[in-house]
Amino acid sequence: MDNLSDALKKLKITATDSTADSLEGCLDCLLQALAQNNTETSEKIQKSGVLQVFASLLTPQSSCTAKVANIIAEVARNEFMRNPCVDAGLIPPLVQLLNCKDQEVLLQTGRALGNICYDSHEGRNAVDHAGGAHIVVDHIRSLCSKTDPASEKLLTVFCGMLMNYSNENDTLQSQLINMGVIPTLVKLLGIHCQNAALTEMCLVAFGNLAELESSKEQFAYTNIAEELVKLFKKQIEHDKKEMIFEVLAPLAENDVIKLQLVEAGLVECLLEIVQKTVDSDKEDDIAELKTASDLMVLLLLGDESMQKLFEGGKGSVFQRVLSWIPSNSHQLQLAGALAIANFARNDGNCIHMVDNGIVQKLMDLLDRHVEDGNVTVQHAALSALRNLAIPVVNKAKMLSAGVAEAVLKFLRSEMPPVQFKLLGTLRMLIDAQAEAAEQLGRNVKLVERLVEWCEAKDHAGVMGESNRLLSALIRHSKSKDVIRTIVQSGGIKHLVTMATSEHVIMQNEALVALALIAALELVTAEKDLENAQLVQILHRLLSDDRSAPEIKYNSMVLICALIGSEPLQKEVQSMAFLEVVSKLRSHENKTVAQQASLTEQRLAVES
Repeated sequence: MDNLSDALKKLKITATDSTADSLEGCLDCLLQALAQNNTETSEKIQKSGVLQVFASLLTPQSSCTAKVANIIAEVARNEFMRNPCVDAGLIPPLVQLLNCKDQEVLLQTGRALGNICYDSHEGRNAVDHAGGAHIVVDHIRSLCSKTDPASEKLLTVFCGMLMNYSNENDTLQSQLINMGVIPTLVKLLGIHCQNAALTEMCLVAFGNLAELESSKEQFAYTNIAEELVKLFKKQIEHDKKEMIFEVLAPLAENDVIKLQLVEAGLVECLLEIVQKTVDSDKEDDIAELKTASDLMVLLLLGDESMQKLFEGGKGSVFQRVLSWIPSNSHQLQLAGALAIANFARNDGNCIHMVDNGIVQKLMDLLDRHVEDGNVTVQHAALSALRNLAIPVVNKAKMLSAGVAEAVLKFLRSEMPPVQFKLLGTLRMLIDAQAEAAEQLGRNVKLVERLVEWCEAKDHAGVMGESNRLLSALIRHSKSKDVIRTIVQSGGIKHLVTMATSEHVIMQNEALVALALIAALELVTAEKDLENAQLVQILHRLLSDDRSAPEIKYNSMVLICALIGSEPLQKEVQSMAFLEVVSKLRSHENKTVAQQASLTEQRLAVES
């Protein structure tokens, strides 16, 4: 340590005019001390004020330049040294050194800049300001095809420097993307796939950049999918596979890249991983199974990639995914159900799957999760059933298979995601199915639960779906019994509130259901309609210029039905409905104008 103190003093005094030999000795002493105890030596270097001296030593002409850059790289491994390096003005001369031809100088300079940028906002800003990234990208471009060890080492350092420079910084990542770094790095990966250190750097750099939307468009124009799949097939170690997965996941969010990955054979790799890891209880295997099956589901989110893998329902991938549903692994059950939900995104696929027995498989899966079941599996299986129930021809088949009964077992669930999907599935099933709507609408337990969920203010989705199902039960059954059940369970006020929803479709569904109530069971519902202030709400909807034409039309139809009730008729008369309605006779929508004339006549007769 005494030697170190001497060396620091000597450096400070003689840096400007000492001979190269004496400088070399001082620098060697510093490097030796850093190798023995980096933190302590770095503290001493900082206190001595020698960092400012280094700025003057960083010249291309000096034979000591590489050693000075090496010392800066070593001290900048400590977080507390990065800002002092910036403050000492080391960044501009270091960036200037990137223009020299000496490989050792370039290597140490790249290390120094990379370490100063690591997790340092000030370091990155200074490098950005000095234009360092541009020079490094140009170096990578010109060195890209060289496979000699020295060039590969330099490439590894430069890739690492760019990674530290742009990590978690959208602005700097965008800058690199605009410089065209992505095609260069993809090319690099292809040429140097045998070099583990360089490959690893490329992967981390991809992981950095792939989160940005603009990068995915650039990646889509390269052969990244092919390169990553090729690299993935060679990997044995879990950590290496994990690294590639971390790049694949964000890239696979892009539909063009999804298809490229499918065509490059990623699916076969994923299925192989699932097969190898499904029965293992090793932590790494469980993690790999999850990542592989999750990625598989992600690939199915693209319309083209999904249809390619479905292959008319005959595809081997589709068949393999089907076999996941009865598996004993919750992860595979989940992925299988989510995959079916993704395959069920067009009528043709849905009809084919229902005709080939998928519904029974999903109901068996739900049965395994009724008591203390896995919520994510319940949610996924219900999502799949909901999607399958969309085509008209599937509804009756699914109802006769007992889907409604299977779904109703989850009425007790306290989990909003499950409640939401349960409601959506039932609503899809009863669409234009009068008998099923009547059967469900007379189910007191269901209706009471719906009324309870209509008040779930913390869960807007559940609240909205409950209201919509309540309305659907009336609209599709047109049944007095259903209306009476809903009145007795306290559902009327919710339908009236739904008529004020910000969503036109929900307003409309509510008004049509209320019109049916008024036409079929007005006396039974009269009191509840009055208490819910329906007449005032209709007046507001008709007066509001922003109300959609169909809302105005259905509000007038409802007014005409309500005046069959004495107390409600009095309310209508007490408000200036005639005035509002007569204005609507000149409405630009003909249907609204005609209904306004009819309504005006009815109101005039009743008054």
